Amino acid sequence: MVSPAVDDYLKTIYHHTEWQTERITPSQLAAELGLAPSSVTEMVQKLSAQGLVTHRPYGPIGLTEAGEVRAAAIIRRHRLIETWLVREFGYAWDEVHDEAEVLEHTISDRLLEGIDERLGRPRFDPHGDAIPDAAGHVERVPFVLLATAVAGHTGSVLRVSDRDPELLRAVEAAGVAVGAEATVQDAATLRIGGIDVSLPSAAADAVWLSA
Repeated sequence: MVSPAVDDYLKTIYHHTEWQTERITPSQLAAELGLAPSSVTEMVQKLSAQGLVTHRPYGPIGLTEAGEVRAAAIIRRHRLIETWLVREFGYAWDEVHDEAEVLEHTISDRLLEGIDERLGRPRFDPHGDAIPDAAGHVERVPFVLLATAVAGHTGSVLRVSDRDPELLRAVEAAGVAVGAEATVQDAATLRIGGIDVSLPSAAADAVWLSA
């Protein structure tokens, strides 16, 4: 069944475990999607019947192999579109998410392949999230969340969450970019290029460094 709603469910479940290991619960999924728990329960049951998710009553939700393949395909579309908008059209990294949400359901496979080729087959989007290849494979490296990193830890900035556009703007204004080498001073301070950079408190749960 081709359905943007189904894809949004699978994408959200997939994304939840990219940067941590705990599987998503029905209540978390409802909160992420902004839907009533009863609606989520009904859809999860349908997805389970289609062989796309695994779930038992009141337990967490996981993707089956088929579900993960489908989720990776829509994630690939979303992140390639975000990268395309930044590189080709001058969008800022805090502006691309909503545009990609619309376009990911409408562009053809042919256009997507053309975008991927034109961009040089990028492995990561502007926020540092891995772009699955055409087979659904992704490249991952060991990581640590800023909130849990010890003082003195040095690594490159792997990812900044795109959940909050205002936070993205604040992080960018502070001089933090994906790929920058940084040393943790504390959960709100990074040393980059010999300069201590102060971040909003919310950045502690939104910035990931290489382990």
